[in-house]
Amino acid sequence: MTEEEINKEFDSTVHYLYNCTPVFEHVGASAYKEGLSNTLALDSHFGHPHTHFLSIHIAGTNGKGSCSHTLASILQADGYKVGLYTSPHLVDFRERIRVNGKMIPKKYVIDFVRKNKDFFEPLHPSFFELTTALAFKYFADSDIDIAVVEVGLGGRLDCTNIITPILSVITNISFDHTQFLGNTLAKIAGEKAGIIKDGVPVVVGEDIPETRPVFESKAETTRSTIVFAQDKPLITSAKANALGGRDYKTKYFGDIHYELGGDYQDKNANTVLTACMQLLNKDVIRDTDSVAKGFANVCEATGLMGRWQKVHDHPVAVCDTGHNVGGWQYLAPQIGAQQCRTRRIVFGMVDDKDLDKVLSMMPRDAVFYWTQPSCKRAFAVEKIVEEAEKQGLEGHPFATVKEAYAAALSDSSADDFIFVGGSSYVVADLLS
Repeated sequence: MTEEEINKEFDSTVHYLYNCTPVFEHVGASAYKEGLSNTLALDSHFGHPHTHFLSIHIAGTNGKGSCSHTLASILQADGYKVGLYTSPHLVDFRERIRVNGKMIPKKYVIDFVRKNKDFFEPLHPSFFELTTALAFKYFADSDIDIAVVEVGLGGRLDCTNIITPILSVITNISFDHTQFLGNTLAKIAGEKAGIIKDGVPVVVGEDIPETRPVFESKAETTRSTIVFAQDKPLITSAKANALGGRDYKTKYFGDIHYELGGDYQDKNANTVLTACMQLLNKDVIRDTDSVAKGFANVCEATGLMGRWQKVHDHPVAVCDTGHNVGGWQYLAPQIGAQQCRTRRIVFGMVDDKDLDKVLSMMPRDAVFYWTQPSCKRAFAVEKIVEEAEKQGLEGHPFATVKEAYAAALSDSSADDFIFVGGSSYVVADLLS
């Protein structure tokens, strides 16, 4: 096949995947399939590919993507061939499945669907179930050493939970997807704790009195060593780097520059460093210098986008995928702390998030450009305007992210600051 033919066939294949399977990003709750029966059937059909490589499993409400990409970058710097499975993607479906930072080839996706559709169609799998099977098979066929696997939703019943990792990581717990995971933090923690396996150590990045006993109880039941990262912080000081990213002084890894910006990355960085200590103890990480290298080059090594990512200079414009209350407790003060003439915020959200609570956290002195991302789950811009006005936030509505961002740029002087976010899908529309 020529490159043009492959591109055309790939676009057709991805269109088929989106339309023959329920896709959570598009339709929400109706795409969520509780239980592992489909996943186990797919896994058996493909010869249990996840047993052919080591893995690290990462769950949590916020920070999963940053921690997953950073650990993958560190392991790559240490000389491993690393698979990385994350979701959602921002621009290209293939962002979800990478080996040493390179996206899965289009031809592999095409062949996977063409050769196996007669098997999986009668199962009526969800998009995520099928994508997980694709990822694990590709990793096995690529003869990787280790995979970093991000949970899709929850943990206990997530289709990634068929793996037995060498380390489990739970970043934090806050309210999100309560219709599936429960309406208390303890219930949500119970679902996330479902990734803790017999005898497998677990790192918990952040805990609170309501969630800590849940994790301790599960770890006791599974006879797993549990480490709470915030009990013994490995970062002794943190500050923003003038050129972007964060600079850390650490207890055991020297000075580290983190390529990712955002004040919230301090928590993620401490979680990752605590995980690295476990991997060092297991002789998985062989060279401590790999840790600093991985932090410094995470975007180049893994293709990560959308974490306090600068997309424009003069005015400075930043986008971030923070999309719930847990994310905005860090984003709102950081936006408010920017030294600028005028703060401008391009904002949209999807309908399973706490819109009112996030709006209540917004800087009061900003100029707002309300919009909606191009997915079916988006809050209509009219709804956002209505709720924002109740809270005294004034702005103008725009039908698309592109139009809203263009208006913010047009209205700005060189010393203004623009933030674009509220949803991964807002960032995806911007970067597309």
